[in-house]
Amino acid sequence: MSESAAQPAVTSRSVARGLGTTVLARLGAVVEIVAQPLYVLMFGLAGYGLYAVLWATINLLENIFDMGMTSAMQRTVPQSASDAEAAAALRTAMIFGVGPCIVVAATIAIFAADLGPLLNVAAKDRELVTPAIRIFIWALPLWAFVEIATSAMRARMVFGAEIRLRIVWEQIMRLVFAGMFFGGGLGLKGLFIAHLCSLGITAILCVRLLARYYNFADLWRGGRGSDVERQTFWAGLSILPSNVIARLFGDAPALILNLLLPGAAGAAAAGLFTIARKLSSVVQLVRIAFVYVMAPLAASAEREDRAQVADIYAYATRLISAIALPLTAVLAAGSSSLLGLFGAQAQVAGAALIILLFARAIEAVLGISLPVLQVVAAFRHQLTASIVGVLVAIGAGWLIVGHMEALTGVTLAMSIGLVVMAAIPMVQLAVGERLHPFDHQFPKVALRSLAITLVAGGLALLVSRLPDAAALPLIIAIAAAAIWLSLRFALPHADRASLGKTGRKLRIV
Repeated sequence: MSESAAQPAVTSRSVARGLGTTVLARLGAVVEIVAQPLYVLMFGLAGYGLYAVLWATINLLENIFDMGMTSAMQRTVPQSASDAEAAAALRTAMIFGVGPCIVVAATIAIFAADLGPLLNVAAKDRELVTPAIRIFIWALPLWAFVEIATSAMRARMVFGAEIRLRIVWEQIMRLVFAGMFFGGGLGLKGLFIAHLCSLGITAILCVRLLARYYNFADLWRGGRGSDVERQTFWAGLSILPSNVIARLFGDAPALILNLLLPGAAGAAAAGLFTIARKLSSVVQLVRIAFVYVMAPLAASAEREDRAQVADIYAYATRLISAIALPLTAVLAAGSSSLLGLFGAQAQVAGAALIILLFARAIEAVLGISLPVLQVVAAFRHQLTASIVGVLVAIGAGWLIVGHMEALTGVTLAMSIGLVVMAAIPMVQLAVGERLHPFDHQFPKVALRSLAITLVAGGLALLVSRLPDAAALPLIIAIAAAAIWLSLRFALPHADRASLGKTGRKLRIV
């Protein structure tokens, strides 16, 4: 590997190239959605709820004890002057991101018997809780390693390298292992072991992948507190609070519902929220794909020219609006058919799913400002949105929960805070950095997308009255058609042209 050369201009085409491969990489989330009904079928709603609670806990712990290192590399690696500096950033991230997670996992394994009674589960699963904690907690350091390793790839602007890991190993292998262990009579315990197996394989493959883009000889040298190591450490700490709070919005509601409702009801409620969250993640996928691309590209553009940042910021917002708005309307209109995949008992989560879908859509349109803020603004500005968002969510929960069904109330409170947290960085960029995404092209894009959204949503609502077997494929077809129409007729020609060969093959250009 050679020293870094002068960086080419970062344009909308740069975003589009990274976006295509990143969407493929994140399709593992779609595979995960498909797998959820099978997990519920094999292990029951309450059993799946226990798994969801423990995995939510691990996700929260990972976001706390990885010390923000996944996000830190998005800032420091693209701005590194050499391969040695990039390796130093990765070394720092591994030490401070994985090391604490190992210590926490060992501590929790020791005290598992004391922690187990805190969870509400079905009576038949009570004896499994403590052994499950002792086994499953080791997913914490494995997950931290995988998250940091794949973040290191994105920081190198290698957006497609996660495809095989995220789709084949992390999701499909987990489902295969779960089916094998279930067939072997391990029951719910087999699901926890399957998760560990898939993460273990993924971690091994990550090492091979890292060797392609980082010099391992440089990785073992250093550690003496160089500038890039200090910058990576402090960048992680500065982003950590906002990362933790963002994760709270995704996983804390499942834990809260489990603690609010006794016994099997608590486990089932956690499972139902997780089902709604997984289904709404189809919309969240749009935002995440852009966030993964925007963070390193914005860091690179900021190094060269602030005008490049403004251009890709506006472009990303237009493209997100054209995709997220029609997709959300169709999924919300067809929510009852989607929940039918999980059985009649899942229909209770209908209101929660619709709330989450629209919250994720608003977050997608507004929330692309956060990765831009993380790389162009001072560290202290990144805390404002997180603190205000969580305070709003807590206040909304205090006012709402108790006046409506627990699942709907907790979801609504979380969604209000989520939207507030997404909007604040956009305001900060506009006021503090004179950057905003709503240029003269945006109103036309928004109006045309909204018109297509209303028509597609109404059509999906009519289709949802059909039996689920007929409605589901039609809903998927309507969603795909609505997105195509929005991209084709709402976006300006230059935006469509930036989609390159994909745009031409799909006749969007």
